[in-house]
Amino acid sequence: MRIGLFGGSFDPPHEGHALVSRLALTRLRLDRLWWLVTPGNPLKDTQRLASLEARIAAARKTARDPRIVVTGLEAEIGARYTADTLRFLHRRCPGVQFVWIMGADNLLQFHRWRRWEEIMRTTPIAVIDRPGATLKAASAMAALRFPGARVKEREAPLLATATPPALIYLHGPRSPSSSTALRRKAGR
Repeated sequence: MRIGLFGGSFDPPHEGHALVSRLALTRLRLDRLWWLVTPGNPLKDTQRLASLEARIAAARKTARDPRIVVTGLEAEIGARYTADTLRFLHRRCPGVQFVWIMGADNLLQFHRWRRWEEIMRTTPIAVIDRPGATLKAASAMAALRFPGARVKEREAPLLATATPPALIYLHGPRSPSSSTALRRKAGR
């Protein structure tokens, strides 16, 4: 089983999340993709987040693909950091090949994540191109710290079985949608 893990606050979820998911499912040949709706983000102001239940319900309406599973797993297992979630999943699901999915904008600040190097060493990562981050992503600290981790885009179907560190950049249709912009528009 090959499962993509797409974490975030999903506040609110939008078509860009669904677009990234479809791209990852197709290009990486994943069996499933899990949206890990986080209870909070240590790098963001989470006091203004909608409730976890509301974000999960909205994410389920947005996902609209039977291969996408929307979950509040991190709240269920008490994980605050991605590294803890991945450690739990690798231990509990030893036969599953996991791939972490992130937008190129997140790669730019990935080095600020708790135990980011552990994440790189344990789980292949697919970085999906995002408007405004295309040219900057290659100079992200994670890309510079692990220069030999780069997998060629044409080898995307092999990423799930690659030995970490493994990092691929995927290009395709991009959405200008942004949860931050949607919150601003809604006055939050």
